[in-house]
Amino acid sequence: MANTAVSTALAAAVFAGGCFWCVEAVFEELDGVQDAVSGYAGGSAETANYEAVCSGTTGHAESVKILYDPKKITFRKLLEVHFATHDPTSLNRQGNDVGTQYRSAIYTTTESQAKIADASKRAYQAALTRAHRGTISTEIAEAPEFYYAEEYHQQYLAKNPKGYCGLGGCGVNYDPVTTG
Repeated sequence: MANTAVSTALAAAVFAGGCFWCVEAVFEELDGVQDAVSGYAGGSAETANYEAVCSGTTGHAESVKILYDPKKITFRKLLEVHFATHDPTSLNRQGNDVGTQYRSAIYTTTESQAKIADASKRAYQAALTRAHRGTISTEIAEAPEFYYAEEYHQQYLAKNPKGYCGLGGCGVNYDPVTTG
């Protein structure tokens, strides 16, 4: 971004919910999201690449770093989209994608985001419980180091419209207005 004044008004958060191709494509469509970038986060290795992450040895999740304008879209709305577009009750799996790199996670960049994420998770869990669904396995933590994925992963579904996407929500809605 060439305009520094614009970039200082943006907020960031990192979401993991299965294949980063799908997560990135979902968030890129939202008004107020300035950028969605595929990468790796949440592991113990000091570096990450696709092969290492897929081997399960780094502990990283396929993640998407979101830069958004909080005047156009709230963090609460991003959480609502995150929970609606994947199955947060499925531990280390989304669709046919299986492994710790496909876990559900919300990595926050501020204390306010952490509180809102926790309240949103509790509200969605209440809705899932009423619908006789499982327990949310979504990890919520302070945003760790984010490693950008290889260039061929960036905007993958935009470049390959018939590419695989294993995301699918639970079909259970909740009221994000009640989430702290």
